This record gives sequence, structure tokens and C-alpha cells, in this order.
Amino acid sequence: MAHDPAELQAMLDGSMKKLRFHSAPKPVPATAFQTKDGQEITLKAYEGKHVLVNFWATWCAPCRKEMPMLAGLQSDLGGEAFEVVTIATGRNPPPAMVAFFDEIGVDNLPLHRDPKQALAREMGVAGLPVTVLLDPEGREIARMLGDAEWDSESANAALRALIDNPA
Repeated sequence: MAHDPAELQAMLDGSMKKLRFHSAPKPVPATAFQTKDGQEITLKAYEGKHVLVNFWATWCAPCRKEMPMLAGLQSDLGGEAFEVVTIATGRNPPPAMVAFFDEIGVDNLPLHRDPKQALAREMGVAGLPVTVLLDPEGREIARMLGDAEWDSESANAALRALIDNPA
């Protein structure tokens, strides 16, 4: 079955091997973060689909390298069953966030913010970037520390296995 963590792990190669599938799903906190327009939102808003949550910052060089690949993933796989959600954590002034996305040509990812690092702290995010994969029930099923080649064939294969077989 495609949802066996060991089978999903085996699909990964290269930098994607850093994505670690958990043996059992983990709950995520209901801590709020902010949308671009300042509204409060929680990860619960994304239940019903697989969600790749990326914690980043404007000053993070690996984030700059990785973000266009995440945008590509959203273009390729995004829809009713999958979404890439980006959350800038810490001090990231909105104008700097907009400039960051403009400079790297990203226009299809959300400019969410976690200015006081409340959600990041609750989720144990120590360094950046950190990417967390959530199942449609809103539980964490995998985590990666550091950046990776999200546009790789192995990333695509593992994510498609999850999206196409929502068991």
C-alpha cells in the first residue's frame, strides 16, 4: 500500500531522503498564524487534502533556492487534493516577503506569517527551512529539516502516491 511509511521512504532519493515519514501520524497544534491581510488562520483550514507546510524566512538563503521548486510543486500538483502552504516565521516584514517572492518569480504561494513564531515553536521548528507534510485529517505524517529538490522525480512520485491514494 502506498501509505506504508517505509514504502514512501523508499521512493525518495537524493536530497529528498531528508524527508522522514513517521511510523504513525502526529497531531498538529491549533495555533493561529496570519494570512497576508492579517486574518488569523490555523492549519485546520486545510483539512481534507494533503498539505505541504513550509516554514521559511526572508533572510534564509536555502529558502530562496527552494521556494521556486515549491511553487513548481503547487503548479504541478496543487488542487483539491494537495496544496503547498508557506509560512514565514519570525520577523519578516510583509514588504520584504513580497519582494522576496517577486525576486524569485513566485506568485502562486501564500504569504502567510507567524511573526512571533508561535506555531513554529509549537511544532518544534528550530532551524529553517522546515517542511512538514500533513494528511487530509490534518496530522503530520512526515518532516524535513533543510531544503531539498522538491522538483525531483522522487518527490513527485512520493507525493503522487499519497494524493492519488487517499486511504
